[in-house]
Amino acid sequence: MNGTPNNESPPQSGGLSSQTSQSSPPSQDWWQDTVECWHRLPSKVFFFGLLAAWLALFQFYGNSILGYLHTPSLFAVLLSAYNDPNADDSQGLLIPFLVILLYWGKRKELLALPLKVWWPGGLIFLGALLLHIFGFWIQQQFIAIAALFIGLWGLMGLAWGPAWLRHSFFPFWLFIFSVPLGAHGQIITFPLQQLVSWLTEKCAHILGIDVIRVGTQLFDPSGKYGYEVAAACSGIRSLVAIFLLATIFGFVFLRKPWHRICLMILAPPFAVFGNLLRMLLIIIVADLGGQSWGDYVHEGCPIHLPFSLPLIGNEIAVVNLLPYVPAIVGFLLIGGWLEKREKKEQSA
Repeated sequence: MNGTPNNESPPQSGGLSSQTSQSSPPSQDWWQDTVECWHRLPSKVFFFGLLAAWLALFQFYGNSILGYLHTPSLFAVLLSAYNDPNADDSQGLLIPFLVILLYWGKRKELLALPLKVWWPGGLIFLGALLLHIFGFWIQQQFIAIAALFIGLWGLMGLAWGPAWLRHSFFPFWLFIFSVPLGAHGQIITFPLQQLVSWLTEKCAHILGIDVIRVGTQLFDPSGKYGYEVAAACSGIRSLVAIFLLATIFGFVFLRKPWHRICLMILAPPFAVFGNLLRMLLIIIVADLGGQSWGDYVHEGCPIHLPFSLPLIGNEIAVVNLLPYVPAIVGFLLIGGWLEKREKKEQSA
């Protein structure tokens, strides 16, 4: 009888501690875990001191083109490009926060690596510094922006070693979407315009709708309606968003690099297919009800809400969400299949 209480006491204490930990608020759990990981991170003063100096360089000597935007700050140039309504670079504002969030989600994996000061990382940083000097001298902002991110990559390698660089490649490379394309975006948008307009014409003919295509213009032979697949309608916005979605999905749910790359390769076809569905829907509705009906679908069939939502307002353009449906369904199906394969290989 004396042995029975002694054997039961450990489970009771373990269950009590488990209930105590479960009863603590989730916000305190993740915050305490973040603080603990922060204390475990080595070379903090070394890294963030160099980072502050590196960012100050681009704040005061980042832009040598003192023209329409008269400022030496490269960050002011980037902010102006992101807020330009005539460009498709607004996603650049969200990328830094997204990268930080992904790093935070991978914090335990990164801290489990053999972290050390790795002096060859200084060569990457020195190369980025020379690249920025060259870009500053020839007045090429594109080169300076690339040098900014390469230098940040080199600083992480210098402070925490090559293992950190290898395991954090997928979050960090998303900074490529922070580089504003501006006029260079026509290299991507114009072929997309031609492809989407050509596919829309062929699919409309299959459905029995007589559409004439001239370049990127689609119109009815009788003049009932007419549309142009402009740069904004080419799918460049959905392409960037879907590519980011593929990267995040692969990063969170998949382990093998080639599985992640597979999802990224599928992003452009999904973006083209989704935008094709939108343009085809506009043509079908315009053929049935004329230009006014097609214009209503072209505007996204807006629905007015009795309340306002953050970043959206009180209006939702339902049809504008159509280009993302094939990508979301495709990533769930293909990504789920790849995830199951990885689990089977691990269990085997």
